[in-house]
Amino acid sequence: MKFLYGLSLILSFSLSLHAQEKIHQDSVAVVQVVQNMFRAMKTSDTTLLKTCFSPTTIFQTIANKNGVIEIKNQPLQDFINSIGKQPSGSLDERIAIDKLLIDDHLASVWTPYQFYFKDQYSHQGVNSFQLVKHRDGWKIQYLIDTRRK
Repeated sequence: MKFLYGLSLILSFSLSLHAQEKIHQDSVAVVQVVQNMFRAMKTSDTTLLKTCFSPTTIFQTIANKNGVIEIKNQPLQDFINSIGKQPSGSLDERIAIDKLLIDDHLASVWTPYQFYFKDQYSHQGVNSFQLVKHRDGWKIQYLIDTRRK
């Protein structure tokens, strides 16, 4: 009986370590996708940028114009094209990863940011990412942000 109890404890501990390692690996991979997106923006690297997104990604911005809230949609390809038109180094979105949540194939990342255009402060806000784990890795499925001066 003691042997079975001990074996059960060892097995439980081993499974717990495996689960923790998987969560750690997923966390690192999710953060890497988000960081790659901002690295691609800063370097105007549309090839790297495309690797960050699901083919059905939804982009939205919450705009507040004189107290009127509007949600603006932007097609993924329009976003990629706009990044590709900028000189390398002109887009600098400085983020902090504030929250990271993962459950199975879904991840949520919350990143407060400050945005600089050609080294001049432009605006700040928060990005909210939803990522999905596909066969080829984590991809951004949904991105919505706030913007304020």
